[in-house]
This record gives sequence, C-alpha cells and structure tokens, in this order.
Amino acid sequence: MAGKTIPDKSIRICADRGGTFCDVHASYPDPESPDERKEIVVKLLSQDPANYQDAPTEGIRRVLEIVTGEKIPRGAILNTDKIDYIRLSTTVATNALLERKGHKHALLITKGFKDLLLIGNQSRPRIFDLNIRRPPPLYSTVLEVDERVTLVGYTSDPEAEKNAVRFDEHGNLIRGYRGAGWDGQGDAEGPGKIVQGISGEAVRIMKTPDLGQVRQDLQRLHQDGYRSLAIVFVHSYTFPEHEVLVGKIAHEIGFTHISESSQLLPMIKMVPRGVSSTADAYLTPILRQYLDGFFNGFDEKLRDGRLMSPRVEFMGSDGGLLDTKNFSGLKSILSGPAGGVVGYALTSWDEKRRQPVIGLDVGGTSTDVSRFDGRYEVVYETTTAGVTIQSPQLDINTVAAGGGSCLMFRNGLFNTGPESAGAEPGPTCYRKGGPLAVTDANLLLGRLIPDYFPKIFGKSEKEPLDLAATMKAFEKLSKEINHSHDGEDFTLDEVAYGFIKVANETMCRPIRALTEARGYATGKHALASFGGAGGQHACEIANLLGIRTILVHRYSSILSAYGLALADRVYERQEPSSAFYTEQNISSLKSRLDKLERDVRGELRSQGFEERRIHAERVLNMRFEGTDTALMVLPRETDGDGKEDFEAAFKREYKAEFGFLLETKNIIVDDVKVRGIGKTFDSMGESVYAELETLKQRPVLKDKIDSRHSVYFGGLGRVDDTPVYLLDKLEIGDTIEGPGVVIDATQTILLIPGSKAVLTSNILYITIE
Repeated sequence: MAGKTIPDKSIRICADRGGTFCDVHASYPDPESPDERKEIVVKLLSQDPANYQDAPTEGIRRVLEIVTGEKIPRGAILNTDKIDYIRLSTTVATNALLERKGHKHALLITKGFKDLLLIGNQSRPRIFDLNIRRPPPLYSTVLEVDERVTLVGYTSDPEAEKNAVRFDEHGNLIRGYRGAGWDGQGDAEGPGKIVQGISGEAVRIMKTPDLGQVRQDLQRLHQDGYRSLAIVFVHSYTFPEHEVLVGKIAHEIGFTHISESSQLLPMIKMVPRGVSSTADAYLTPILRQYLDGFFNGFDEKLRDGRLMSPRVEFMGSDGGLLDTKNFSGLKSILSGPAGGVVGYALTSWDEKRRQPVIGLDVGGTSTDVSRFDGRYEVVYETTTAGVTIQSPQLDINTVAAGGGSCLMFRNGLFNTGPESAGAEPGPTCYRKGGPLAVTDANLLLGRLIPDYFPKIFGKSEKEPLDLAATMKAFEKLSKEINHSHDGEDFTLDEVAYGFIKVANETMCRPIRALTEARGYATGKHALASFGGAGGQHACEIANLLGIRTILVHRYSSILSAYGLALADRVYERQEPSSAFYTEQNISSLKSRLDKLERDVRGELRSQGFEERRIHAERVLNMRFEGTDTALMVLPRETDGDGKEDFEAAFKREYKAEFGFLLETKNIIVDDVKVRGIGKTFDSMGESVYAELETLKQRPVLKDKIDSRHSVYFGGLGRVDDTPVYLLDKLEIGDTIEGPGVVIDATQTILLIPGSKAVLTSNILYITIE
C-alpha cells in the first residue's frame, strides 16, 4: 500500500497505556472503498526499555508503518500529516500517586491553618489497628499567608431576612446584620469590608495579604528549587480574589505550575479542596513532563499546534475526553480504566431491555469493576493511596488481582497479589526472569496456548511464552506446598488451579460491593468482560456470582483503547452556591444554570462540534440543612409544567443512599454545575439483544475447529481434546457449546462446561446454564 493512497488527516489513533500492556486501536479509510474504514489493533508491552522508550509512541509508529506501508525506524520523529487525532489514556499520574513519586511542591495556606491538611477529617478507616501509619502529606513544605475572610449574615431560615446580609441585583450591599459595626447604608469600607461572594454569601474581608511579603516568601521558595505550588485559602471557593493575587505573583516569579483551589475546585469543604489542590500540584508537573516527552516524538505540527494539527485528546477520570489545556493530574487518576467503562457501556447497553451491566476489566496488574445502569455512576470524593480527592470520577472499584499478580504461598495460604510482576520483568513465562503470576497458572492449565499467544517476548521480541520455565517454577512451589502439610500431595494442576480460584474470589469481592452491598441483585446483571485476561476468568466468575449472561466484545482485550474511539468530548463549568431550594430561589438557580449552559455550549462549538451534537447535563449539588453530605443531582424527569424537578430527584437519590428522608429539613444547594458533552456518535446501532432476536443461530461446524488442546477445568479435570476456535474464522450466528477455547490475536476466551457462546456482529454472547 503506497502512502499517497491514504488521505491527510484521516488516521484516527487511540492508545491506552496500562500497567502491563499498551493497547492501540486505529482506523483509516479503506483505499478500495473510501466511505468505509479499516481497523488495526496493536498490543505491546508498556515498558520495554531495551527496545523503545515510550509505548504509545512506539504503538503509533507501528500503526503508521502498517497503514502507509513505509518503513519508519525506531526513534525517528513521526510525521503527523496523515493523523486526524490521537486519543490517549495514561496511568502516569496514577502510578506517581501510588508510588509517591510526584513533584516536590509547596502549600500556601491561610495563616493559622498550617496543619489543617495534616489533621485531615479525622477519619479512622482502621480503627482497631495497633500500629496506625498514616501516609505523609504530598507537599514538602508549608507557607502561611496572613490573609483572612469570614462569612457573615447566614440564616438557617430561608424566610427570615431580619438578620441576614442582603445584596441588590448588582451585588451591592443593602442591609447589614446585628453586631457588624456598620449602619447598613452603602458599602462597608476598611478591614471589615463586606462583599458578595460567588455563592451569594456575604464575605467579610478581615485581612488582605501583604503582597510585598508574599513576593519575598515566594522568591525564597523559588530559590530553594520549588517550581510547583498549591494555594488553599479559607472560603476561597466563594471569594477567590486573594488566591488569584498570590497566584499572579507566583507566575511573575517563575513558578511553572500553580494549583489555585478556587480555580481548580470551587467547592465548599476546605480539607478535600486543599488535598485535591496539593494532589494536582504533585501530579500535574509529572504528567506534563511525560506529555512533553511524548510530543517530542512527533513533528513540529503536533508540538506547536496540539489542538488542531492533529488533535490530541485525553481520557478524564469521569469518562469524558479533554483537550491538552484542560487535562491535569487531578483529572487523570482513573484515565486508563475510564476508557474501558465507556467502551462496555456503549456496546453492552440496551435501552429497551435496560438490564444493568457489570464491567469486569482484568488487566495485567489489577482488576477494575464498575456498574452501568443507563448512566455513568460518578463519585465526587474518592480515596486513592490514602489521599482523599474531591473530583468527579467514575465509580470504579479496583482490586490488586490481574494477570501479573504474583503467586505466593504464605502462612499455609495461597495468595495472589497484591504484588505484581508488571511488564518488567513480567511473569515467569515472559522470559525475563520474573516471578510466578496468574498468567503462569493459566498457561500451565492450558488456558493460554503459546502457539496462539503473541510472540513478543525475549530479547528479540519474537519468542513465545516460556511454558518450560513456568512448569519448572511450579514444580518448585508445589514441593514447598506439599511439604507444608500432611496428606495426599497436590498435583501441579491442582496447585495452579488453587491460585486461579483465589484470584477469581478476589475479583468477585468488588463486584459484590457494587451490587449486593448497595441492594442490587448480582444475578440480575449481565457481565461485560474485557481486559487482556478477562476472557480467561469471565465464565468462572459469572458462575460464582450467579450471573448467566456474559458479553465479550471482539475488541475486549483492548476495550479501554477502543472506548477512547467511542468517547465524547466533555467540558464542565461549576460555581458554588449557598441558596435554599425554595420557590423564591428556583428562578435564580435556573438563571445560573442557563448561563453556565451557554458557556459550555459555546466552548464546545469553538472546539468544532455542531449544535445538534452538543448535549448539556444540568446538575445541582444538594443536601439537607444541618447535614454534611451533598449529592450531585441530575433530574431524570420534569414536573407537570416541564420544569426540572431537582427536589424529587434529590429525595429519590437520598432515600436510595441512606434509607430515610429528613422531611422537616430545608434543602440547600451547595453548587450549580453544567456538564457539556460533544457527541462523537449519534448512535451505536442496534444492541446485541436486538440482533439476537433476528439472528439465525447454528451449531459451529467441526471443520472450524482449528486444533485441540489439553485444558484443566477444575472438578472436571483435564479435557485433553478441548476444541480451539479462531474468532476471525467464525461466522455471525455460529454457536459453540463449552468446553472450548476461542482465540484471536489479542485474547483467549475460556468456555467452561455448561456454557454456550453465540457470535454476533461485535460481541461473543455467552450464556451459562
């Protein structure tokens, strides 16, 4: 294929860099039929320093070689003329947080609050532990800034105005409050000046920062080598002026990254806002450093015009795509897993059937579990590696059990993880001297077949999995296990399968937490299995959970990368509020939502989206007066007048979360928010369930059995003549009865006895008796 047959700006590339593998999905116009697009899948190790420095760049190089037919040397600067867009998800910031290898930064905080983030919220997750070891704070030093504002005139009764501070429509103060030392006429001047905050609350300025002193202190930090700052002042969510002033000075001095909490996260609650700001200052410089290195692998067009020629977009933790200027360390904590959630949600959901789906992403290092019931489940406060972050993230439960999880026998127990072999050195069978891992157990049991597995191992990157090394390591481990107990010795198969059972139970734990622990019947869900190791475990996990339907997408092993191709562009605007949700305030809240909606629609239009492809979600963050927990409410319905019924939606969600309602309490709105969504696709076509209703199913022909292999199936023992099918050679409608193995270039799917699989256009639909 000559390079000139591929039009400029036509190749679309999505890369997901995981803990063990980097997955790349690309599409380009078919030279013989330009209206159709051909697809490419590339899978490579996330770390292989002997052969390449950066996995996504290497993956993109391989894609360009395949599409253009031109030889591109490794390390060469890549030409981007043919590329329409590059979409990335990365674990760089996540790993930096987990490993505590972020950027050194300083915390600037209101005087008197130096230890606030160290004290935290006083939660005690391990209250009975005798030796509590709290993780150290992310910042390296603290600088107190002598500034202070307070809130005044707050009334708990929305109808009472007697003692409340009031402002006119222009924000001018028109009424004081008792004890203010001011007569209520005109503006209050001097140290006690009262102004209206963004939230509508009255803010009394007690002390403005001494900018000369601030400049001296910041210059001293700069001389000490600090280049990143987190600025967290009291009540800055509603009165950001002091943070902005200090941030401007820091920019002038030469600090390269400044996380102002009022700009990053304008929400009430100083502790999570502060911790989130320090996390951003800790992670974003590391992320930017990685991205700069990534961009350096491409020509000047990408480096200088990153948003347009070609577009570079990143997966955010909330499942939406972000451009370079809006992508940060704080928004990238779940960048990798989020792509997979988008992928299975859009390919597994049926709007008519409305059967909830559990996403099971079994990767090399961990297993990520999520739930989709027509809407992405988003949480706004999460704890990762001991750091509580306040930022919208998809509700994903992660457990340290994956293909690379190390197998150990400790204290008479079989253990899988949490330690991982990773990509370097990887499991024993990767030919780099690594430890035994779950992948080795699957290989020994015949659930991975070296002849079909990608030959990307060894120094030449062309060698297959090393079964001999795996067997030798298991023989050594089996001797240790058998020596530790009296009775009949375990066989190698029994030892390996014992570790698989432990891994499966570990993976079931977060699924039960997302379903049974929240009042949902696990068995009423479908299981969408994906990730490189998902197909090897899906049937047995579904059996343990009582799930009878499994959906395996044809790109399931790279679904996090494929999800990037399906994902929507997202832009959000949020403002704090302090209004009671009353008839008098509804019109004001609606006006604020209307303004934010105009802003987000305008931003998405400027990014190239047509109005018909822009969707806006209007959200209020609501709580009962006197309570601490607010819920982000997106109304699914309107009242009889066509208005958004936020109150009904809030009470419904509160009842579902806590089991009761505080009927006598007023409702307070803490934040107003609009999430703008630029749609990538108008429709994903008919669902797998709709296709099955009209699909003509037929038993697979014996001549489609590619080979037979010995596979261990637990209680059934070894089935020496287990049929092996190649997914690419099966036809739509082919039905396979288990036991069996279905394989393509990047995944192995195990069908246990009692299971049946039907191939549809895009999904292998598996049912279990």
